[in-house]
Amino acid sequence: MKKLTDKVVIFIVSLALYIPIADNLYMIIPILITVTLSALLSYFDGLLITITVFVSYLLVSLFIPAFIFFLPLISYDVLMLKVKWIWVLVFLPLAINSSVLLFHSSWLVAAFIIITYLLKHRTITLQNLEKDYYKLRDDAMEISIQLERQNKELLEKQDYGINLATLTERNRIARDIHDNVGHLLSRSILQIGALFSINKEEKTKKSLREIKDTLSEAMDSIRNSVHNLHEASVDLKTELLKLIKNSHFCPIKFTYDVDTNLEKEIKYCFIAVTKEALSNIIKHSNATEASVVVREHPAFYQLIIQDNGTKGIYRSENGIGIKNITDRVNALGGNVHITADKGFRIFISIPGR
Repeated sequence: MKKLTDKVVIFIVSLALYIPIADNLYMIIPILITVTLSALLSYFDGLLITITVFVSYLLVSLFIPAFIFFLPLISYDVLMLKVKWIWVLVFLPLAINSSVLLFHSSWLVAAFIIITYLLKHRTITLQNLEKDYYKLRDDAMEISIQLERQNKELLEKQDYGINLATLTERNRIARDIHDNVGHLLSRSILQIGALFSINKEEKTKKSLREIKDTLSEAMDSIRNSVHNLHEASVDLKTELLKLIKNSHFCPIKFTYDVDTNLEKEIKYCFIAVTKEALSNIIKHSNATEASVVVREHPAFYQLIIQDNGTKGIYRSENGIGIKNITDRVNALGGNVHITADKGFRIFISIPGR
């Protein structure tokens, strides 16, 4: 756009220099030819075409002085080409036809050619600056996007690390309660039972029975608490990674795209299905690669397990393992789709709760 504006300005000035000497209708021909050639040079940006048109125009100008007034417009496309200083030839028609043209016209055209050079230099400089600006802006935007992505990954890793540490601590507390307090209560209940057996006094037996019932209630409460803590401490991603790590039959690509904490029933279902599916692949498949994908959607969760095996012996109606998978998923209101045409593929979707 800047070059087009420059050419319009140059054409107007050249036309202003040319009009005073135009004395007949045929003087419009140089104007039409020059405008046509300038438009062609703007459209065809090849070096050879530009030089050919420029040299041809110079030759015409040697014999028809009227074309000299539009040399600045034609020379604009030649200025600052890879073939340096070729534009200096533009002064040749001026020198040869100086006696034909008016003295002040020759100098005005020569001066305007210099001004055209400065105008082209300014336009190219502005274009380069604009190009550098857009490049810097795009680079800065790309760096900003990369930093945001890396920051998001760091936050996700940090959140996952905190969540994993919390679950590990819960598991440790549950284990300590089970190993220490639970054993002490069990021992106390056994001791109360022994005292209850050897003691003959009814009043004392009644008291021992009440103490035993209280300890049994406390034992049940602790057992439930330990069970809940243990279930809450199960991290699906960690458990699936353990299963994948223990499967050495082929490389397994793991994708986990879940942000929320799944219900324990869904966790145990996905763990059991993955264990069964990997076991089937180990036993029956000749796969060289496999993948496990867990994804969260707005209303449901997906588990996709597939390999590139070629045996194709899986049938959804056969096998206890396949039936167990189907029963587990159906119990949670989910759907199971199993195919074996291009390797084993099990697709499970379970609605969120």
